[in-house]
Amino acid sequence: MTDAAKAAIAAQRVLIVEDDESARVGLTELARTWGFTVAAAADGEEALAKVTEFRPTIIVSDLVMPRMDGLQLLGALGEDLGQIYFVLLTAQGTVETAVDALKRGAEDYLTKPVDPQRLRHLLERLSELSAARRENSDLRRRLREEGRFGRMVGASREMRKVYNVIEQAAPTTASVLIIGESGTGKELVAQTLHQLSPRHALPYVAINCAAIPETLLESEIFGHEKGAFTGAYERRAGCFELADRGTLFLDEIAEMMPATQVKLLRVLQERRFRRLGGRVEQEVDVRVMAATNVDPVGAVRSGKLRDDLYYRLNVFTIALPPLRARKEDLPLLVQTFVEEFNLRDTKAVKAVDPEAMRRLEAYRWPGNVRELRNVIERAVILAKGDFIEAKHLPPLAADRRGATATGGAEVLLTPGMTVDEAEQKLIVATLEAAGGNKTRAAEMLGISLKTLHNKLNRMKGA
Repeated sequence: MTDAAKAAIAAQRVLIVEDDESARVGLTELARTWGFTVAAAADGEEALAKVTEFRPTIIVSDLVMPRMDGLQLLGALGEDLGQIYFVLLTAQGTVETAVDALKRGAEDYLTKPVDPQRLRHLLERLSELSAARRENSDLRRRLREEGRFGRMVGASREMRKVYNVIEQAAPTTASVLIIGESGTGKELVAQTLHQLSPRHALPYVAINCAAIPETLLESEIFGHEKGAFTGAYERRAGCFELADRGTLFLDEIAEMMPATQVKLLRVLQERRFRRLGGRVEQEVDVRVMAATNVDPVGAVRSGKLRDDLYYRLNVFTIALPPLRARKEDLPLLVQTFVEEFNLRDTKAVKAVDPEAMRRLEAYRWPGNVRELRNVIERAVILAKGDFIEAKHLPPLAADRRGATATGGAEVLLTPGMTVDEAEQKLIVATLEAAGGNKTRAAEMLGISLKTLHNKLNRMKGA
């Protein structure tokens, strides 16, 4: 058991409610041996009195008891049930009643006589869920006070919507599809979801599907056996194997070739995979999150993204707004980055002066938060006094309509021009504005570097 799991258990308070003294003592000693803080009650009324003083995070209660039985106790908890996981102990003949208890808010039930290993597994799972719930609660408080959610920064309405979906999705095992332009923080969302999930102490593995040649991508994801292909000199574990019991983040999922998408879909459906060149299938327990900087519906229509894979991944959708759509978050983001680079570079910059802030607010930020972070990093390094001044900023467009940072020529479109022609003009103009820097141009266009290279190759062959 990891240190994090042990700490999660030690923080849990379990209340055992059982009218049979020998069973009550036995369950209490078992839970205490496993590291939990434990109290006991002989019936529902005594348990209800202890809820206020003991403040349990988990209640394990027998169903049939004098004075107040398990169902009555469950109903009497009221709003407290929102902070307590309730487990019902029931005899074989009363399973239907236990199912009814689940509908009323109980988390689970166990039949008597209680299997100690099943009870231990259940309590450990609930302790992880409780720790995640408590961390979510702390983050909500910090969000109200500071405009922060984990490592994510922003108090705008758009970001609060994002935080709300993260809160709902994090405690589950459901797949998540994260949509947003380059630089909006899609991987940061995936990391936050993992950190707030019951899997937070287990592996988090990320892979950028656009950054790996297609000939190697399948091996990176599924692994390979020695001799599976030229250059496979030894067995290698893939991302699914490395992320077992944890989380796998697939960035730029729409850049994956359809044949690889088919194999990925099979793993998601069957929870089994086979290394390249392997004969034996392995079971895997991985929560998959994916991200794309293109419209997934459009990608499905164009054939870039398989519709069945899209529907499989799209249990929860988190759409990240571009920075230009949440300009009210700009001062908080700027100050966050100033503090980050002060600490890293042992600087003492206090803030951004009004003129520099006006320039930052006037710019449309085609590279989004990533571009802002780079700009502030440079400015902190250049600043000599307490404030970042306009002279410490790189050339930025003052035109709110989005003039290029280098004053590049406008893209002129004429009626009758094909979509391909218009796209080529836009790519050429953006490359000029980016000074030939393809990575920067891809960020400005809101596409991946691999997609830009593909488009440029098609333009050369046209």
